[in-house]
Amino acid sequence: MKRAIMRNVQNVIFLLFTFVSGVFYLCFYMVSIVLGLGLSFTVVGIPLLTNVLRTTQIFVQHERIQTKIYTDISIEPLETRQRAEGNQWKQAKAELMDVRNWISVYWLMQKFFIGCICLVVGVLIYIAPVCFAFVPLFYPYLELTFFGFPVDSELMALQIMGLGFILMIGCSKIGNGLVQLIGGYTRLMFKAIRR
Repeated sequence: MKRAIMRNVQNVIFLLFTFVSGVFYLCFYMVSIVLGLGLSFTVVGIPLLTNVLRTTQIFVQHERIQTKIYTDISIEPLETRQRAEGNQWKQAKAELMDVRNWISVYWLMQKFFIGCICLVVGVLIYIAPVCFAFVPLFYPYLELTFFGFPVDSELMALQIMGLGFILMIGCSKIGNGLVQLIGGYTRLMFKAIRR
């Protein structure tokens, strides 16, 4: 029982982490790429864009580690890329022309949409059943309704609590499946980058 509870807590953390990291990747890459392209006519834009594209390998490796920790899905790490030889402009050209950087940005930014789905599903399958289980404690003090029906009796509160416990058991399997799907997404991302 304790192991199942810890697994569900890990799943909730991973789903919330997926949402937060998805928001971060979208904001970080959207702002920095637009800023880098907007400033590309100055001396600042191209080095900014080059340094932003260098972060893709770090973030992709971070995703691999998080997937391993929370889903126990092992993914082979990417080969470390060496910086191009030459001056700053040759290095910038190599980073900008490297297709793996742009593929990584695409897959990392897509994580925002997956994260939004994870947030909604995580609340529905993990947090809502726990809230249902505590209804008997709160119904005398709060005006609660359940699908339009007022919760004004102890029997109704106990029925909702029972539904919460049933949903906790049933939704645990759904949550495990969703976490494995997200781990599969990370695996697909690595396959696409390796091509």
